[in-house]
Amino acid sequence: MRFSGSTTYVTTRDLNLAVNAAITLQRPLLIKGEPGTGKTMLAEEVAAALGLPLFQWHIKSTTKAQQGLYEYDAVSRLRDSQLGEARVADIGSYIVKGVLWQAFECETASVVLIDEIDKADIEFPNDLLRELDRMEFFVYETRQTVRARQRPVVFITSNNEKELPDAFLRRCFFHYIRFPDKETMKSIVDVHFPGLKPALLREALEVFFELREIPGLKKKPSTSELLDWLKLLLAEDIPPDVLRSKDQKAAIPPLHGALLKNEQDVHLFERLIFMARHNR
Repeated sequence: MRFSGSTTYVTTRDLNLAVNAAITLQRPLLIKGEPGTGKTMLAEEVAAALGLPLFQWHIKSTTKAQQGLYEYDAVSRLRDSQLGEARVADIGSYIVKGVLWQAFECETASVVLIDEIDKADIEFPNDLLRELDRMEFFVYETRQTVRARQRPVVFITSNNEKELPDAFLRRCFFHYIRFPDKETMKSIVDVHFPGLKPALLREALEVFFELREIPGLKKKPSTSELLDWLKLLLAEDIPPDVLRSKDQKAAIPPLHGALLKNEQDVHLFERLIFMARHNR
């Protein structure tokens, strides 16, 4: 079981090696990188390329580790007991299986995505150490141990909002997705816009990477935002000449709302343009 990329997701050799290393070691693959660099999509593409079922667990600030295993609906059981429901005798009827339980039950290997783990409480990763390491957990309500029939390939993404515990990091294989260079970015754009005119692509990439290099930018535009911008340029039929003209170099890019996502960055860019005009 080896991953070598897909027709819809451009990968680097290092990323392919990281995926296959995690599969070989049977350890979770911890993926970090700027938002919008395709961390979440990687798990989806690996599952599709290897023909494996995918189980996704998108983490929120209120998510608890227990929810990935199972939840016991005590409220429903109490209500049913008051109504005299026969199924009250079977406590298993009130167990809601989580993402990891569903993956553990799979007859075949599967892919599990734990997305944006750094959004949760600091204790969240530690609460999953044993389950991810031993691939089993105990259900106290039914007194049963759930073990993985086939060890899933686990992907864990993080945007570095919080530091992860050392004990958790020790059990993972780590890979940082570097931001694509121009050549890699061209390949990514080709996948999404195969018929894009070379002149428009060249000028758009020039503007995009110049934006990313502006010092003091609060949020640099990401790959997904570049794709959104290109889609808008095509929809509005913006010609390459508009991006290439001297006047445009001293003006904010058309449809810049796809690239700059807060007022501080827009104001910063406008100030730089103002200074550039007065320094001519």
